Amino acid sequence: MAIASPGATLRDEQQLIGTIVELMKTEQQFLVSADADGLSSLSPKKLQLAQKMAELSRLRHRALGAAGFPALEAGMEPWLAVGGNDELRSQWNHLLAMTREAKELNRVNGMLVNKQMAHTQGMLNALRPAGNGGAGVYGPGGHTAPSGPSKRYLVG
Repeated sequence: MAIASPGATLRDEQQLIGTIVELMKTEQQFLVSADADGLSSLSPKKLQLAQKMAELSRLRHRALGAAGFPALEAGMEPWLAVGGNDELRSQWNHLLAMTREAKELNRVNGMLVNKQMAHTQGMLNALRPAGNGGAGVYGPGGHTAPSGPSKRYLVG
């Protein structure tokens, strides 16, 4: 599918990035409350939205290339200077601002994921016995299961 103008996708891109930002805010709440079920419900939605966003971006890039501008994000400014108007510039600037917000949310959410992983690893380490180099694990009866070489002898 081809589009006539690099500005034709901006409204759709704004709607998508707005939805992504809201999803990332929800993701942040789930991360803070350690809601694994909530987090797993968001993953398919995030992937679908990211794929749609990438497709719209590709369409805009193709339109930029067809108009004789660099077929990438950096091509929008020169195109807007020549073929844009105030409304398109405003839409582009809004899209850039929302993208910055999404990137910041992603950065913070990544930090929360790392914090949660460190906490989980600490809890797992606490469950391991101090001896055996921490290599033991708990069996079904709640006692440590042996790990490492066995002390049994084979008589043959």
